[in-house]
Amino acid sequence: MGRRTAWRRVAVVWIVLGAVAGAPGSPGFAASASPSTSPPASLSTLASPSTSASPSSSATASSYAFAEDAPSVTGAADTADAEILEPGTTYRSSLPSDRKVYYRLRLDSTSTVYVAATAVPPADTAVTPTEGVRVSVQDADGRSCSAADTASIGAGRSPRPLTVWGARQLSPSRSLCQGAGTYYVVVERVLRTESTPGDWDLELAPVLEPGLRKAGSTSAPEAWDSATPSPPAGTAVRVRGGGGFGSATALEQGVWRDDVMPGQTLFYEVPVDWGQQVYTTADLSSSSGGGAAGGFVPGGVNLALYNPVRGLVDATSISYNGSQKSSALAALPPVGYDNRYAVSDRVNGMRFAGAYYLVVHLAARVGEEFGDGPFGLVLRVRVKGEATAGPGYAGQSEPSGIFQVGLLGRGSGAAGEADSSGGDGGGGGGAGMKLVAVGGIGAGTVVLVVLGMWVVVGRRRAAGV
Repeated sequence: MGRRTAWRRVAVVWIVLGAVAGAPGSPGFAASASPSTSPPASLSTLASPSTSASPSSSATASSYAFAEDAPSVTGAADTADAEILEPGTTYRSSLPSDRKVYYRLRLDSTSTVYVAATAVPPADTAVTPTEGVRVSVQDADGRSCSAADTASIGAGRSPRPLTVWGARQLSPSRSLCQGAGTYYVVVERVLRTESTPGDWDLELAPVLEPGLRKAGSTSAPEAWDSATPSPPAGTAVRVRGGGGFGSATALEQGVWRDDVMPGQTLFYEVPVDWGQQVYTTADLSSSSGGGAAGGFVPGGVNLALYNPVRGLVDATSISYNGSQKSSALAALPPVGYDNRYAVSDRVNGMRFAGAYYLVVHLAARVGEEFGDGPFGLVLRVRVKGEATAGPGYAGQSEPSGIFQVGLLGRGSGAAGEADSSGGDGGGGGGAGMKLVAVGGIGAGTVVLVVLGMWVVVGRRRAAGV
């Protein structure tokens, strides 16, 4: 074999190696293997203090990062002019202060559809504790398909994004809203008698959940582990919270450190699979700016958890007086399809796997009392339990993959991966390492095959065949 021929063969091998490294299932492709519509960030990205999921994390404190490239849609004053919303597409709109707005849906008779509406008051507007936003889904005869959902500003009196959700849910126990046809999404401001006139920005996120291949139980689980485990310990990893649902920063199990400004709302997402439970604690640091003696802000810190379709699962708020404060969400059941039949919002909200959103808001009045900040924020996240099989959907969700969990939500042992034992976790491993191993084995196999082919060809040429 001459030198030129040998170098050509070596070059071909390296080309094959490069192609395999970039192929699906190989180590080079593992980082994008999650089926989620918004792939979680890698641990190396999360660990960087300079990482910012959205400019709003370091820009205007009260701004909201709307979904990129979201088409604009105008809310109609009546149903006759209502524009169509397509499940799987996130829209941008506006909500006037003096009337309802209507949007239209075309639904089949086999799917459940959810519509989340996030209303964003201007940063400099005056708001009252009771004013807020309401959404409902109605059929063509004006009958509500589910109870209207309402969210209000709260005791902090701070302009912040308010998210509500409506649904047309298929259920064997219901007779209304079960057929195919035209439905309407109705959004309105509530209890705004003392508020500042003017429009609020609005983000609409309709989601389609397909039916099941096989009908199951229609009763909520009677018992589940409601004990709250100890929060994870260890050194906190620096992150930058996102400015909206679409730019939420991905967190795994572990301890995370961020900074929050008065008036700012930060968004994070945690992958929670079928059969898993999520627990969260938020710690706000003491004030370093002094502040007036006896300063006190009711509802100064808000912590909320939303499910994959942005439906509120649970929320808590704590008052702030300049001293360090800690708040935790109540224990929640394992993610299960049958949870939707429960009466409690905290249970029926845990109805599907996917990205669960942690949303933290620091009231603007904290800045008036204790300085501009930033204030230190520590999030302690635990995901408990082994992932189980899903319910078996008969079709595709819209957006695709929203009720699935990628590599970051699987396995056990790593900080950020599900821990079935309730321990603090150890080293790496899990599904991500398994994918790397499989990809490595696949790459090695291809290289051996290529080398074998070259040897055979070389021998045949040497023999004059």
